Amino acid sequence: LSILCNIEHRGAVGADPKAGDGVGILIQIPHEFFVKKTKDAGFSLPEYGQYGVGMFFLPKEEKAREKICNTIERLIKSRGLNILGWREVPVENSDLGYSVKPTEPYHAQVFIGHGEDISEQGQFERALFVVRRIIELEIMNNEYEGKEFFYIPSFSSQTVLYKGMLLGTQLGEYYEDLQDKDLISALALVHQRFSTNTFPTWSLSQPFRMICHNGEINTLRGNINWMAARQASMKSSVLGYDLDKLWPLIPEGQSDSACFDNALELLIQAGYSLSHAMMLLIPEAWAGNPLMDSKRRAFYEYNAALMEPWDGPAAVAFTDGTQIGATLDRNGLRPARYLVTKDGTVLLASEMGVLPFKEEDIVEKWRLQPGKMLLLDLEQGKIISD
Repeated sequence: LSILCNIEHRGAVGADPKAGDGVGILIQIPHEFFVKKTKDAGFSLPEYGQYGVGMFFLPKEEKAREKICNTIERLIKSRGLNILGWREVPVENSDLGYSVKPTEPYHAQVFIGHGEDISEQGQFERALFVVRRIIELEIMNNEYEGKEFFYIPSFSSQTVLYKGMLLGTQLGEYYEDLQDKDLISALALVHQRFSTNTFPTWSLSQPFRMICHNGEINTLRGNINWMAARQASMKSSVLGYDLDKLWPLIPEGQSDSACFDNALELLIQAGYSLSHAMMLLIPEAWAGNPLMDSKRRAFYEYNAALMEPWDGPAAVAFTDGTQIGATLDRNGLRPARYLVTKDGTVLLASEMGVLPFKEEDIVEKWRLQPGKMLLLDLEQGKIISD
């Protein structure tokens, strides 16, 4: 939250001085915090990892909201998952701009338990991914009153996302959850948006469900067309027949970052590792590079037949809740600098100085280089430098 306050100059502001292009923070599921809050709401949670949290933007009008919530519950249950309970997310909106307030949604979280036929974490995460897409397609393709407010920022057993059309200085005050000391996460992705190709909305604020992105994807139309063209030939031993329930995978009218996030999600849920999927989407400059190891070149050459690059000036930070990392486009056209401290804190940002550190506590300072990746594995406690 301090970082967002310190990079306020990188975000856009409208004629309404309290109307920003959007900010957000993506964190790990804060288990102890949710145990406390759900107890207050009248229900209890199982062990960490045994439940998922769906963050929802919903219409403020009660009847319209109730109809959408009933549909959400019905579709979750139809997939063999359990509704543990709902929780209203408390917000303080007195500081919102006059142009932002009419667009403000109602915020709620649904807690989902996995069914008896789910035995491991990856399987549960895939089940949540599939049911989220089924819910999204049902609401958007049918006549639900107030559906223009509807959006699912996150729907996962690993991460939860707080975001909105706010200024960097407003996020921590707006979401009261973010002021609670029990809200603990070992990682955070934060982003302040400067909208270029799309009009700012609550849903297009970043981060998205897996990434935040500084830059633009210039090959976007071709990438979207190729993803749509693959629908008929695409198969997955992991997703099986559920793959057919996900289309259209990339809705029209999204930003380039949102489209990229959709593509990455599909690869991850179909069994690719996080780093492999990112190298597939944003490869290094491998063709005609005599300095590259032959095995690495062969890896990129093989994967080029599966997926065309999402190309353009881009620094992309990404996480699945267990690993977190960042990569830079093959031309290195966006800034991304990082540091590592003695106590194991790793900070990567578009500029240095976003948080104060004593110089004697810093053990490494460097920058992401063109096409390279920085990856942190929190389960193994390792920093993987490219």
